[in-house]
Amino acid sequence: MLREDVVFGPFNSRRLGRSLGINLLPTGGKVCNFDCIYCECGWNRDGRTDEKLPDAAKVRRALEDRLGEMLLDGTHIDSITFSGDGEPTLNPEFPKIIDDTLKLRDAYCPGVKVSVLSNATRACVPEVFEALRKVDNPIMKLDAPDNAGAQLINNPAPGYDVERTVEALEKFKGNFIMQTMFLRSPYFDSSDPGHLDGWMNIVRRLKPREIMVYTIDRPTPEAGLEKFTAEQMKELVSPLLKEGFKIQIKG
Repeated sequence: MLREDVVFGPFNSRRLGRSLGINLLPTGGKVCNFDCIYCECGWNRDGRTDEKLPDAAKVRRALEDRLGEMLLDGTHIDSITFSGDGEPTLNPEFPKIIDDTLKLRDAYCPGVKVSVLSNATRACVPEVFEALRKVDNPIMKLDAPDNAGAQLINNPAPGYDVERTVEALEKFKGNFIMQTMFLRSPYFDSSDPGHLDGWMNIVRRLKPREIMVYTIDRPTPEAGLEKFTAEQMKELVSPLLKEGFKIQIKG
């Protein structure tokens, strides 16, 4: 499910409502430092990476044009969302693009949220962290509580470390949204007590303002994956709900 434009949509998002997407990666293929077994964009090896990343000027032009069109035709959106074909913070101009987007949002659609869907791997980079802190919804992925689990579900690039990522997320002081995929594979089960308890302890440590728990919704590159129902996920996270954590559950 590759995006063919820098700015795409609006589309209906399970988690963010009516959303206008921004893709900061090449429109011809996926670029990511994760290779998640459930990724709707497929495997990294199958992506066509013969196009360069869009620069800040190109993103600004595309976004301003689309927002202008939407203003004229009365199209409503709830969020401007950085998602696209891979990890948006890999674009070297990510901080400037965030600043430009916030200015355009204020000019064309004040009140609309700006959201970033990220795997949190670059939250440890100071300029990236500062950019993420500026947006309304910094949505940071954490699917597994340890490196062994992350290898099974996320296939991260060499050097990834869960503890380093958690330490970076602590700097948000709770003002971020944590998202976690729940699934079963032949090698990983989100409901396994070891995984689940470790993940819940990280949630307690980070105290995010909201948690998004979701499951498979589209075709996956890895075969044999199983989804959870919303009822199953609610039961799995019930200790956190009882402790007062705000959890959005999407089956």
